[in-house]
Amino acid sequence: MSLLRAEMANWQGSNASSNGTDITIGFTSSAVAVFLFGSNFVPVKKFDTGDGMFFQWILCTSIWIVSLIVNLIQNCPKFWPLAMLGGFLWATGNVTVVPIVKTIGLGLGLLIWASFNLLTGWASSRFGWFGIDPEMVANPVLNYVGAGLSVLSTILFLFVKTDVQSSLSSSESTPILREHSINAYEQRAENQNDESWVDSLSPPRKRIIGCSLAVIAGILYGSSFVPVLYIKDHGRRNGTTYTGASQFDLDYVFAHFSGIFLTSTMYFLIYCAIMKSHPKVYPEAILPGFLSGLLWAIATCCWFLANRYLSAVVSFPIITAGPGFIAAMWGVLVFKEIKGLRNYILLFIAFCVILAGSLSTAFSKV
Repeated sequence: MSLLRAEMANWQGSNASSNGTDITIGFTSSAVAVFLFGSNFVPVKKFDTGDGMFFQWILCTSIWIVSLIVNLIQNCPKFWPLAMLGGFLWATGNVTVVPIVKTIGLGLGLLIWASFNLLTGWASSRFGWFGIDPEMVANPVLNYVGAGLSVLSTILFLFVKTDVQSSLSSSESTPILREHSINAYEQRAENQNDESWVDSLSPPRKRIIGCSLAVIAGILYGSSFVPVLYIKDHGRRNGTTYTGASQFDLDYVFAHFSGIFLTSTMYFLIYCAIMKSHPKVYPEAILPGFLSGLLWAIATCCWFLANRYLSAVVSFPIITAGPGFIAAMWGVLVFKEIKGLRNYILLFIAFCVILAGSLSTAFSKV
């Protein structure tokens, strides 16, 4: 009897140690993901990306290369085509990013789409939308309070005014790869051709379009994990197509990122056809775009790990809310997009509200 008790104590100690390790890995992955998601568009901020179609293809190419490396490290796990649907949803939302940044700025744009990303991801996992298993929480009221606070924070973000034009005029100067032999007339013509549809909008229209696109992007981003969760949930059941599917989230990175690359390529080819094989290509944006994709891919891999070690109901609020703070700090301290005491106060209140909402959502699981 004493031997059995000793074995039980050892097992419980080992289990507690394992749980502690899982929590450490989960929160470390979340912290890395938060910082990288909040910073991944910074490398391209000072470079002209035009209408963004060429930039998004470069970014998604970098993302796919990272997934290929991860796939090889994981010894090429089984490829589930359904996981590519999540990549399609994300890439569709990603097409809107450059217009969002050009219309309302990096800080405000990311804050809005992060809020809707949080709400969509939370609701789909909490209520079991799209055929995934609903996440049961110990305190449903606290969970709903967290979701409500997230909605409130989004409303507050809409009142934060950004000054994108002045920041662009000071930082996004003449592209660095122009030929010195181009005469003044040709330079003026090129500048006019390089202008995207965003540049011709009035400030009120920019704000309306930018905020609307940010909402759409957030919904698409928040749905992008659903196919992987669907496969995992049905993998634990007998008699389904996905029975026996891996429960380790990194095993789905290659399929998810392949969906991103194929979708972005499809959009770019459609864009080239619309432009009659004369797409706007910006060579100076290639390396910054590649670096941006690299940062995003690493951040998403960390998010997959956080889902594995913390569960989506905990990682989603943290990773979707946190990057807004990092992005806003870039916007305030470096790009000078957000100015004025009133905006600073609104930002501080919004950060407090979304932080409270994220924590409420996370702790409702405990």
